[in-house]
Amino acid sequence: MKQHLKAGWSLTVRHIYVIIVLFVYQLLWGFFLYRLVDGLIVPLLRRYPGSGMPASAARLYLYEAEFRLMKTDLIQPYLWTFAGLILLRMLLTPVLNAGLFHSLHHASTEQGTRFLLGIRRAWLPITILYWIESLLALAPGYWLLPRALSTILSGTSMKGIATELLPSACGWLAWGILLHLLFLAMQFGSASGRGAFNGLWRALRHFIPYLGLSLLLWCGAGAAGLLVSSASIAWAGFLSIVIHQGYRFVKTMLRVWTIAAQYDCLQSRSQP
Repeated sequence: MKQHLKAGWSLTVRHIYVIIVLFVYQLLWGFFLYRLVDGLIVPLLRRYPGSGMPASAARLYLYEAEFRLMKTDLIQPYLWTFAGLILLRMLLTPVLNAGLFHSLHHASTEQGTRFLLGIRRAWLPITILYWIESLLALAPGYWLLPRALSTILSGTSMKGIATELLPSACGWLAWGILLHLLFLAMQFGSASGRGAFNGLWRALRHFIPYLGLSLLLWCGAGAAGLLVSSASIAWAGFLSIVIHQGYRFVKTMLRVWTIAAQYDCLQSRSQP
């Protein structure tokens, strides 16, 4: 596992300009999403009664907000904008992934990277696999979300609700992780030119070390995120903003390192 971490880091360093592109992409996505939420929530919060108002005023505010959201077309432009952003993200993300995956394959066997060439050559199969994975990952929600809503509305205690929903939530999470790892391997195979099923076969043959490496890196990234969040709370102010924004770049680098290490794990184990 240590070997895959070192090889993945070496590939990550060679793709620093790709990391910058992905960082800017994530930054722009976060900005537009923030502006969308800000434009919807802030006008509603401005009408919230002050601390000196009676409780009936707060209830009246909630009734009015519910009426404006559910009975008028106030939220429709925001919903269409949000849907458009989601669609745009689902189109751009696999295209950028295609460039990264293709470049990882060439950077591991020769000098230089092939990010733009990978976008031109592999964007279509990567996009198809990405959409199939997304649909399969969301499919359990068709059955689980109505059940969860019914449980929440009829639940008498938080402990009872958690006990009822936790097994389904864990199963859905495990399903999503399994799909992600298998489809990621298929995308590696498509981007390298060997084919999606070749990548799937590699993932199935070496699934235990592949899963262990992935969980290790995901837990490390999660721990780093918790550490940064704690530091932001402890040092509130300008320093907190600097730390939070700087971590966005670190988070992007950790994501590329994870993908590069996963690729090396499958690639090295397939060699005789």
